[in-house]
Amino acid sequence: MEMNKEQLMEVMPHRDPMLLVDHSELTDDGVISEYTVPMDPYYTRGHFPGNPIVPGVILCEIMAQGSVLLFKEEMIGKIALYAGMDKVRFKHLVRPGDKVVVHSRMASCRGAFISVKAEATVNGELCASGSLSFMLIQQ
Repeated sequence: MEMNKEQLMEVMPHRDPMLLVDHSELTDDGVISEYTVPMDPYYTRGHFPGNPIVPGVILCEIMAQGSVLLFKEEMIGKIALYAGMDKVRFKHLVRPGDKVVVHSRMASCRGAFISVKAEATVNGELCASGSLSFMLIQQ
């Protein structure tokens, strides 16, 4: 199953400028999602002037949004909120114009609580990784 940005907006409440996934595809071992960082996103204007770097918290959000297809069915009528982040590590800078590829897989699903493992890469180089936990709540 593949979903483009418009189809993902049917599942997620995020909209521009906070919609941080362009395309997602469900695979046999998880989800692969892509997001191309715009050339002048709001979150790099002050981080850092003259040397724009995508903040780590935005990388976490890219990984989270890139993981939603893993629990698409559970999202019907609900939204996913962060419940926690564990063992998050940042290994490489991400800059405007970079295409971030997120590989995510389900770690556990216990009722309204979901945990995924995600990795973000640019040009095959690991940029960020971690375990992300979500709590599904009614909209």
